[in-house]
Amino acid sequence: QVQLVESGGGLVQPGGSLRLSCAASGSINKISAMGWYRQALGKQREVVAAFTSEGSAIYANSLKGRFTISRDNAKNTVYLQMNSLKPEDTAVYYCNARMGLIAPYDCWGPGTQVTVSS
Repeated sequence: QVQLVESGGGLVQPGGSLRLSCAASGSINKISAMGWYRQALGKQREVVAAFTSEGSAIYANSLKGRFTISRDNAKNTVYLQMNSLKPEDTAVYYCNARMGLIAPYDCWGPGTQVTVSS
């Protein structure tokens, strides 16, 4: 198992920026992919950005250019830089770790609230 702890959420005005962090601990060596999802009130959880098992960064098409995923392997931390935030970006943002390759399963952080409002 791996433990994921998100931080960096909060209230921001439209057009503002936030950087989310996700620190992983535990069975780090079993993580095959890692990324960010979000879930707005009344909507399904959706992928925001992630590093695939091959190490490539992928993004939701609608978020390309505004959001950037990065990582610091030495700190076992993945980041999500969010710029030009819009009210529709308001959601709970979850860190996800895909464990293993043969029979993969997901681990989730508790989530961090991002609210974009004036």
